[in-house]
Amino acid sequence: MSGILPRLRAALHTGMRQQVTRTGVVFTASLVLIAVSAFASANNLLFLILAAMLSTLLVSGFVSRLSLAGLEVEFFHPEHISARMHTPGRVVVRNLKWIPSYSIRLSAAEGSGMESQLYYPTIPGGAKVEEHVTLHFPARGIYRENAVVFATGFPFGFTERKALVPLRQQILVYPSVQPRPEFDHLLAELSGEIESHFRGRGHDFYRIRPYVAFESARHVDWKASAHTGDLQVREFTKEEEQAVLLFLDLECAAPGAVFETIVDCCACVVWHFSQHGGNVTFCTQEASMRVPDEGDVYAILKYLATVSPVRGKSIPTLHDASGFQVVFSADPGRLSSYGWATETGPSARVWLPADVAATPVPAGTGSEQP
Repeated sequence: MSGILPRLRAALHTGMRQQVTRTGVVFTASLVLIAVSAFASANNLLFLILAAMLSTLLVSGFVSRLSLAGLEVEFFHPEHISARMHTPGRVVVRNLKWIPSYSIRLSAAEGSGMESQLYYPTIPGGAKVEEHVTLHFPARGIYRENAVVFATGFPFGFTERKALVPLRQQILVYPSVQPRPEFDHLLAELSGEIESHFRGRGHDFYRIRPYVAFESARHVDWKASAHTGDLQVREFTKEEEQAVLLFLDLECAAPGAVFETIVDCCACVVWHFSQHGGNVTFCTQEASMRVPDEGDVYAILKYLATVSPVRGKSIPTLHDASGFQVVFSADPGRLSSYGWATETGPSARVWLPADVAATPVPAGTGSEQP
């Protein structure tokens, strides 16, 4: 006997829930009032009305349940999704039964990323309906608990019946690559410092400077030389040699919101320079990646999507310090023996957690997207 009740309870449980609406409350109160009057007066007409109302209530529950039965949903999202950015997606609903479903509302459970609610007046039997939706995830990470909720009040609106449908998929969300207002100022400063570090002969004009002995006359600016009376040389940036060496110190990184801000800043720096043709080497105590030599920028973003502070792991040694170093560390002094910069200089930019988290907010916002 003890084993029969759990099996019976499991058989009755289908994942559907219902909530009585205001219309349902009014209808139920009217039904009770008529029932009391019918039994009190023994009026056959009232018994007929009571029977009709009870039949209506039963039919309403059956049709409502039938409308939600046989519905299947598929959720399509882009391969690359960044936190706090609106991303297009698709929802496909299939009606597997032969009869149509009416007045169906589709909404996402918490953490599914779908902001808008969809409404289907009717879904024909055996048909497939496709809708475009907007996805938005507030933070980076892996979203596993994805589900959508079907709901309907059809046919009379006495109850709102809901069915929770798990999607059984996980979504990897990158850190936001859209610069925060405070990051715009940081990126502008960093771009200027890197441009100054790699000035030389290339394609983009950098400055006019005095001629140095034994230099080639190919870049002599004769107009400027005639104006000043001394030989002047045009200097250009060397785009092909620009390399950014970025190190994220996981052991000294502060946990919580400050660490999330640092990760977002790293993602913005990596995304910004990779989109402008730069060579980016990204290092932590756990990983080392080079873009574009060893992969694309999404390999770094995938790592940053799930990275967390760690302790006790060794710091990688920097063997080639010819690039411009960008270091995020709460204690940069301990990095000197490994070849990394310990303070901001002509060939390095060192940021403490407080520098990133407390940067003043200038006017303007970024708009880069993956």
